Amino acid sequence: MKGKFNRFILPLLLFCYALSFAQDTTTIGQTRQDTITQINLLRNKVREAMIKQDITTALHDLNLANQLASAINDDELQAATYNDLADFYSKVQNHELALIEVNKAILLLNDKSGSSVLADSFVLEASLFAKKKEFDKATDNLDKAYVIYEGLENRSDMAIIQLNKGLLALEQNNATNAVNYLDASLSTFEELGLKYYQAQAMLSKSKALLLLGQNGDQSRLDQSITTLDRAIEISRNNNFEVFITESKLIRSDIAKSQNDFSKAYNYLEEYYTTKDSLNNLSREVMEQEVKLRLERGDFDEIIANLRANIAQKDSSIKMNNITSTLSIALITILSLLTLSLYKNNNLRAKANDLLQEKNSELQLAKEKAEKASLAKAQFLSTITHELRTPLYAVTGLTHLLLEENPLEHQREHLNSLKFSGDYLLSLINNILDLNKLEANKVEIEKTTFNLEKRINDVLVALKKSGDDRNNKILFEFDKSIPAKLLGDPLKISQILINLVGNSVKFTENGTVMIRVQKGDETAENVVLHFEIEDNGVGISKKKQKSIFETFSQASLQINRKFGGTGLGLSIVKNLLQLMNSKIYLESQLGKGSKFSFDIKFAISDQSKEDKNSHNIIYDIDYVALENQTVLVVEDNKINQMITKKILEKNKMKCDVADDGETAVEMVQKHPYDIVLMDIHMPGISGIEATQQIREFDKNIPIIALTAVTIDENLDEFYRAGFNEIIPKPFKTEEFFEKIHRTLFMNKTPV
Repeated sequence: MKGKFNRFILPLLLFCYALSFAQDTTTIGQTRQDTITQINLLRNKVREAMIKQDITTALHDLNLANQLASAINDDELQAATYNDLADFYSKVQNHELALIEVNKAILLLNDKSGSSVLADSFVLEASLFAKKKEFDKATDNLDKAYVIYEGLENRSDMAIIQLNKGLLALEQNNATNAVNYLDASLSTFEELGLKYYQAQAMLSKSKALLLLGQNGDQSRLDQSITTLDRAIEISRNNNFEVFITESKLIRSDIAKSQNDFSKAYNYLEEYYTTKDSLNNLSREVMEQEVKLRLERGDFDEIIANLRANIAQKDSSIKMNNITSTLSIALITILSLLTLSLYKNNNLRAKANDLLQEKNSELQLAKEKAEKASLAKAQFLSTITHELRTPLYAVTGLTHLLLEENPLEHQREHLNSLKFSGDYLLSLINNILDLNKLEANKVEIEKTTFNLEKRINDVLVALKKSGDDRNNKILFEFDKSIPAKLLGDPLKISQILINLVGNSVKFTENGTVMIRVQKGDETAENVVLHFEIEDNGVGISKKKQKSIFETFSQASLQINRKFGGTGLGLSIVKNLLQLMNSKIYLESQLGKGSKFSFDIKFAISDQSKEDKNSHNIIYDIDYVALENQTVLVVEDNKINQMITKKILEKNKMKCDVADDGETAVEMVQKHPYDIVLMDIHMPGISGIEATQQIREFDKNIPIIALTAVTIDENLDEFYRAGFNEIIPKPFKTEEFFEKIHRTLFMNKTPV
């Protein structure tokens, strides 16, 4: 019977003991957590006491917090209490003790390079070095702290570093640097509501502005007074007594600079009276510190008693658990299941609420983004029109001057001016292209074309750029690629011009290779692989991630050396996305770069390609244009003169109308062969003037000669009665080609 009892009760006792041991561990864990909570409460009380200048309470609580942190062996928490003690001693002017405490913290956390507490220690040590005039050491410590805070993305502490750098600059009488650092920190303090540091920064900024105003700069002196008033207001609202005391010294200096010596003396007397009371209090604190250090044995005894009480309670809990384990286990399991279900339901409800809230935020953000995108598009449309109008004058006058047989050195200057005008026009067009791509207003055309010929045309256009940089441009083309493809040749040219031009620009005395290879092919489609490779400057690994973003370049130095806007690769990326493709980059600094992409083309069954697809060869019979009468409708006097001279140089007869109303009257009175109509004019617009002319003359050719962005407005122009559209600035050959075609090939409005 006894054996049966032992076999039954022994496993039960072992199970109960194991469960009670698990509960003991929880109890000990809770005790440690309670101690940490108590330490943090004490540290917060210390901060409040220091703000109120209750130094006695602050010192007592600091020592107690340090003892408790030591008892639980928490390095970071103990180092934090060392920092608190160092900060305390620094504020009561005992810098030697402060340095001892902060060094304890740094030694304790020497192997924890990413610790925010270690960064706090560096900041404290920097302030102590500054007081000892060891400015290089102070700056070095602040830089080490900033690296840690930056890694932790701690904005408030990064701002505190800027504040300390401002104080350091002020210590060295570098008032300008001080103001810059303090302004940088103030924006963060104000945003995050850190009133204590905001008051400190404004007080220091007032000192710096006062230094800058000592040479008679009244505006700096006024700024110093305004900043000081704001610092005092914040300090009074938050009981920052130390800053209110410090402000009296600055008030005295301001009064002295205003030659009000009586007021300066009064402020100085108030300052030293308050300062003397603080120094007396500091001496009392030091006496209490000695006493507290002698009584630390009492703290050890208290902690030992606490541990003994905890052990006694643990023993009692074990005994109780042995007798009631089975019932408690059952109740615990049921309670845990119930609690788990309850928490699960709560979490699900909270998740649903959060998801709903985030959806609302996303919807609001989407609406804001759409409004911003619309505003950007409208701005770009307006600004490009304003840019094109004066640019037309630049390019037009340059063309006229080049036609007048200038001297050789004048021709060189005019060619430079023409290049600059063409570059600016290219930049404007790139911005517009990017804007249209982002607004999804670009469509892919389907035209039959010869890819090899198209690429050769691009390379011919870029040959001079390559020769200028002593580069060889090589071209490998897979001859098994079908001769006639169906796609958008203009977009292909635009992609290749940007990529090959980019490689030419960033390569010197090197080679740029263009390869086109055939991939998968069916009866209807073929996939082609494009590669553009150079042995130029290359791109760093870090910058490769952002090189296809708008306005992005490899570095500021690259921008200064090679120029450009960083729009080309962004346009390439967007165009390839429209063609269901993606661009890839392989690059190494100093060794070159390789861009590659695949495009799927339909194979054309036409016997010949569309010869008129964006043809740049102009077939113009200039003799047929002679003596043709032209009415130029333009409100800008310079543009009138330029357009008229270009026409008259080709022996055409030209009249000018300053606005739309005058143009309508002149067309009614004179039989003009063709009208060149501006769009934006005072009174009625060019569109309204054209509509009125069409009411009495359906056949007279009217061409819109305008600086507006026409791509999205073509239908509106043609509905108004225009036969053709010429955007300003224009190439002279394109200008006359469209006039010739409109006069002799297309008399009827579209």
